[in-house]
Amino acid sequence: MEDVNQTPVKLAPKGQRSYRQFCALARALDVVGERWSLLIVRELLPGPMRYTDLKGSLAGIATNLLASRLRTLEDNGIVERQLDRAGVVYGLTSWGAELREPMEALGRWGTPLLASGRGDDTFQPRWLTLALPALLRGTTANPPVELGIETDGSLMVLRVDADGPSAHIRPGDQPESVLTASSDVVVALAAGGMTIDQAVDSGEFTGEPDILRTIFARGTGG
Repeated sequence: MEDVNQTPVKLAPKGQRSYRQFCALARALDVVGERWSLLIVRELLPGPMRYTDLKGSLAGIATNLLASRLRTLEDNGIVERQLDRAGVVYGLTSWGAELREPMEALGRWGTPLLASGRGDDTFQPRWLTLALPALLRGTTANPPVELGIETDGSLMVLRVDADGPSAHIRPGDQPESVLTASSDVVVALAAGGMTIDQAVDSGEFTGEPDILRTIFARGTGG
């Protein structure tokens, strides 16, 4: 990890609201504490996205507000514009990607708030790439194991190795073992609120059962 004295930082641009406090938390909130900012970062953690895809994934955000938040995140060195085959995309800088750890911690803290269920709230399967490693923190495997998780028609790959869990969306890549279940079931399983057997009964599983036990047995009661 870079020494804190070597990390380039910017204060809130002139005209942007600021707490004006000499405190790392306050200054962090100056640049990512506005509504939608951290959710934009969440969208970009799995990889760069086009503006239209960002807009589509963030149901309820106005176009002008998304543009404003992206501009602020760019000005503060958290997001950068990139070029790929799709044209201009937005991606996280290396400093912006370091938000993963505090966002995972905040997600773990907020897990009890999911107990009431999904209800009418929107959901994107890519959000599990942040949630699952956060909920499974401390789980390791040697040799590594990979599990495909299919939710709402989208497949992600959950990998657990000696360094812990990580999750990715890799088009065209499907592990031999795949759990197909609703988002509620996947989150409950990872959080320890549902057993492996209950999760499998609620969905569908193909592959090697030992992989499920390696990843989810901690605190699930089997």
